[in-house]
Amino acid sequence: QERLVESGGGLVQAGDSLRLSCAASGLTFSNYGMGWFRQAPGKEREFVAFISRKGISIKYADSVKGRFTISRDNAKNTVSLQMNSLKAEDTAVYYCAADREYGLGTLLNEYDYWGQGTQVTVSS
Repeated sequence: QERLVESGGGLVQAGDSLRLSCAASGLTFSNYGMGWFRQAPGKEREFVAFISRKGISIKYADSVKGRFTISRDNAKNTVSLQMNSLKAEDTAVYYCAADREYGLGTLLNEYDYWGQGTQVTVSS
């Protein structure tokens, strides 16, 4: 059974850093593009970052570009999101997702599997 499990969320102050991880099981990880999305209270889920199967193609939302870094380790079946210079507006539940097709990587409906999410709260 395909499963994605996020970890690493927490409560931090503005300007701090956090590293989120997502562990995949039950799927051939290297065959999936991986994305991070987030959903703040009362808002729609939005794209944060994408990394292609071999890590060659990487995309970021404009709001996180220069502050967040996505990476993956296909040997360990994990994808990570390093978040630096966090802001209050980064507060959200963060989800990782897996896409088995060669899509844009930025659209929710491209993704086949989702994790349960991890809460990130940034106090100002």
